[in-house]
Amino acid sequence: MSEISRRSMLARTGLAAAGLAAARALGDTPAASAAAATWRVPGEETAHSRTWMSWPSSTTIWGNLLSRIQADIAKLAKEIARHEPVTMCAGGSTNAARARTQCGSTVTVISSVPVSDCWIRDTGPMFRVDGAGGRDTIGLNFNAWGENATRFLGIPASAYNNDRRLAQNLAAHIGLPFTRAGVVGEGGGIEYDGDGTLMATESCWVNSNRNPGKSRSQIEAELLARFGATKMIWLPGVRGQDVTDGHVDGTARYIRPGVVMVQLAGDVRPDVWTANAQAIHNVLVNATDAKGRRLQVLTIEGPDTLPRIPSGQRDEFLSSYMNWTVTNQAVVTAQFGDTAKDTAARNAIAAAFGKPVVMLNLDNLYGNGGGGAHCVTMQEPTP
Repeated sequence: MSEISRRSMLARTGLAAAGLAAARALGDTPAASAAAATWRVPGEETAHSRTWMSWPSSTTIWGNLLSRIQADIAKLAKEIARHEPVTMCAGGSTNAARARTQCGSTVTVISSVPVSDCWIRDTGPMFRVDGAGGRDTIGLNFNAWGENATRFLGIPASAYNNDRRLAQNLAAHIGLPFTRAGVVGEGGGIEYDGDGTLMATESCWVNSNRNPGKSRSQIEAELLARFGATKMIWLPGVRGQDVTDGHVDGTARYIRPGVVMVQLAGDVRPDVWTANAQAIHNVLVNATDAKGRRLQVLTIEGPDTLPRIPSGQRDEFLSSYMNWTVTNQAVVTAQFGDTAKDTAARNAIAAAFGKPVVMLNLDNLYGNGGGGAHCVTMQEPTP
């Protein structure tokens, strides 16, 4: 998930100390934290074995919007499958049959891993590599975005029971080791360059609805240890304005180590998000990463108009080009019908990655869902 209105709504030498601090604060043994730090989550631009997705099937969550969300998920899955393998989790034979019908033969659908919703970036496992051909997984203890799904939207907490267990269940299905992190959060709430640096918004991690009683330094130490990183760049975020409490992946993303891109808000974004995007940009242009590099900060602008969206729904729409998913052969993101801004964003993203950019109309996902292509995908890296 990203900086959205979801459904209307340490230096390198400090790594060992960071791992020990996390162990003391979060109840792990020092040995466990040290072992976790030998692994790393690679950057999303590196080679993938496949992309994982999850099929939304709960009318409790989606009501009469379900078929529209499924249509956008299927459209996105078919496009990604043109660029790398896609495996869709669809719990049970009935849901799997519907997913196969809509996604077609290029998408592999499995029925043995229960899921209810589509936000696998937040609910699925994070894959790690050890540089010697090994892989394992970690889970971030998804709790329905700090139970905001219930607080903001009235969705029963039990509706997400399958998704709360997805990270561990999917790791078991693949046959990879799984470890629970000592903090609660979501994959959309953290960006990683695979080269020692993380960036995340304080608003969703340093928050009592996810990590009560934990300080920022404790949360940072645990994330660094689990991701195999040595430096965190904290960004401000926005608390209480959307279900995610201001995930980073709608505003600031890594292109590759040392290079980030920030979307400055277009005319359709409410002032609170416009100010936050500028604040994030201001932090990043003054930041250095784990290797001591001053970040190269690229910018694009969001759309100024959403011609397909009724005016009363535009404030809640995720008008973010940044919520892209990177595949082996292309970058896939959304277009919003603002021809000039869509074209400028496509050209800037393509130049940054050196890959073609495919833009899809995913208005139901970005509008009724309030999330995007990154929110509903999880890359599995090659060893």
